[in-house]
Amino acid sequence: MPGLAVAAAATVVSLLLGSLAEALSPMLVAIVLGAVLANTVHLPAALEPGLGYAAKTLLRGGVVLLGAQLALGDVLALGGGGIVLAVLVVGLGFGAALLSGRLLRVPAGLTLLIGAGFSVCGAAAVAGAQSAVRASKEHAAAAVALVVGFGTLMIAFVPLAGAALGLDPHTTGVWAGASTHEVAQVVAIGGIVGGGALEPAVVVKLARVALLAPLVAILAVVGARAVRRVTFPEDGAEAAHTRPPLVPAFLLGFLALVALRSLGWIPTGWLSPVQTVQTVLLTAAMFALGNQVRLTQLRALGAGPLLVAAITTVVVAAVGLGGAVLLG
Repeated sequence: MPGLAVAAAATVVSLLLGSLAEALSPMLVAIVLGAVLANTVHLPAALEPGLGYAAKTLLRGGVVLLGAQLALGDVLALGGGGIVLAVLVVGLGFGAALLSGRLLRVPAGLTLLIGAGFSVCGAAAVAGAQSAVRASKEHAAAAVALVVGFGTLMIAFVPLAGAALGLDPHTTGVWAGASTHEVAQVVAIGGIVGGGALEPAVVVKLARVALLAPLVAILAVVGARAVRRVTFPEDGAEAAHTRPPLVPAFLLGFLALVALRSLGWIPTGWLSPVQTVQTVLLTAAMFALGNQVRLTQLRALGAGPLLVAAITTVVVAAVGLGGAVLLG
C-alpha cells in the first residue's frame, strides 16, 4: 500500500501538469518524476512492493484497456494501402532496431523491447514484449524511458515538418499515426495540426496497435530463443530464462476488448471513462518504471541504446512519411 499510495500521488501530479499543455504527456511527466526521485532521494524499501505492482500489473491493466479503443472495422476502413503501411512500419521499424542493436552490441533483450515499443505502440508494446521474452525490468525501464522521450519529440517535430513540407492536415495525420510511438502522443499531434488530422492519425495508429498481439506471439517463440542464443556478455541473466507462454494472459484480455469493441458491445458512452482509467493506470506504471531508471545503469549501457532508439525513430518516421504521401 505505501508504494501504491506514492504512485497514486505521482499520478495526480503528472495528470495535473500534463493538463497544462496539450503536448505535455502525463506519462512523460510521470517517468521523469520517477527517475528524478530515484536518482536524488533515497526512497524507503517499504515502497518497493507497491511500485513493483504498479510497474507490472497496472501497466498490463492499461494495455488490456487499450483494446477498447480498437475496432477492427475502423482499421479495415483504411483499405489495403493503409493496412500495408502499418505492417511496413512495424516490420521495417522492428527490423531496423534488431539490425542496429546487433551492430552496436546492445543487449538482445533491450533491443527487442526498443524494437517493439518504437514500431508498435510505445510502453504497451514494451510490456507485451517483456512478457514474451522475459527481459529484465531494468531493460524495460530503459526502453520505456526511450520510447516516451523520443515519442514526445515527435509531438513537436511532425507538425513542424508537415507544415514545412506543405503537407495537408489529412496527410500529416496519417504520417503521425504511422510514425509516432504512443497513442496519446498521436492524439496530441492530431490536435495540434487540426483541420481533420486527428481521425486519420488515430485510425492509422490503431492499425499498428492491432499488430501488437501477433508480434508478441512471434516474440514468444522466436524472440525468447534470440535472447537465450544471440546474447552478449552482459546478457547472462537473461539467457537463463525458459520459454514463456505463447500469448501472455493480459494480451488475451486486450484481444477480448478488441472483439467486444468491434462487435459494438461496448457502449459509446463507456469509451471516454475507460480511456481515462487507461491513462491513469499507464501514468502510475510510468512513474514506477521511471523509479527503476538508475543513471549509473544507463551510463553502463552506453550510447548504444540511444543510437538504436534514434535509428529506429528515423526509419519509422521515413517509412511513415513515404506511405502517407503515397496514400495522399
